[in-house]
Amino acid sequence: MKKSDLYHKWIEWSEQDQTYIGKCPDLITGIHGDDPVKLYRELCEVVEDVILHFESENRLIPKPRVHPMLEVA
Repeated sequence: MKKSDLYHKWIEWSEQDQTYIGKCPDLITGIHGDDPVKLYRELCEVVEDVILHFESENRLIPKPRVHPMLEVA
């Protein structure tokens, strides 16, 4: 399992912005795009990049705190 797999990531439609928003609130505020499948792939890459950046600077990676509802229930 990759470290990035521990972080909850999702795509949702934004009526206000009229685009899809990719979110991973434990690591980034979000990215946007028109194709939800492509956007999820990009979101996963961004999360990987953020983790690599933290590691390259010997910084602690934030603990995952957002969990899917299935894990919480």
